[in-house]
Amino acid sequence: AIDLAKRVADRKPDTIADIGCGPGNSTVVLKAVFPDASSVLGIDNSAEMIERARKDHKGIDFAVASAAELSGSYDLLFSNACLQWIPDHEQLIPQLMAHLTDGGALAVQIPMNQEEPLFRAIHAVVSDGKWGFSHSVSGQNKVLSPDSYFNILSGCSTRFEMWETVYYHALPSHEHLMQWVRETRLRPYLSVLEAPEQRSLEQEILDKARDSYPVMGSGEIILRFRRFFFIACKN
Repeated sequence: AIDLAKRVADRKPDTIADIGCGPGNSTVVLKAVFPDASSVLGIDNSAEMIERARKDHKGIDFAVASAAELSGSYDLLFSNACLQWIPDHEQLIPQLMAHLTDGGALAVQIPMNQEEPLFRAIHAVVSDGKWGFSHSVSGQNKVLSPDSYFNILSGCSTRFEMWETVYYHALPSHEHLMQWVRETRLRPYLSVLEAPEQRSLEQEILDKARDSYPVMGSGEIILRFRRFFFIACKN
């Protein structure tokens, strides 16, 4: 979120919406980078997340809403690691662009880490029919190719830039792999399981992924994380 916000720091937006703000961490980043903005709003479709955001970050506006329910116009629409949970990006991205003021920008980061061993292990385990996950759960987290986003943005923005960054995160132990994904990638699955099943699911994923993460000389393990970014401008 910090890296993306810094890429648009020179735009001086007055009205900002943080789409998929979760517990408000990214919204706090925006408030710090743009202290002169008259309005910074964080939205998320999870009432639980918005409750946490309001509790932890006083003085910032938060609302329970989905990206499709966004109303009004903004100088900056910001979305960090959220749009992968929303389908139909061919329709979604032009809809978001329509909520920009003239000269406004849509700044987005989407994880593209499907081929990382941890995420391959998650996919393999949750796809096992024994867990009984419905399509509404297992069918989430869909992203397109960079080429597809290039074509979408070519049709709905006047100019845009795209890039990728691979982050290497040092984690204290293999168990921290589960902590990394517990409230993001695993959240839809864990939310429909009882506590004993949650622990079993996490352990099965960890057992499958562990060998792909050797212990470094420091005792830590390295999680490689690929993220895709774009900034699209209106007029």
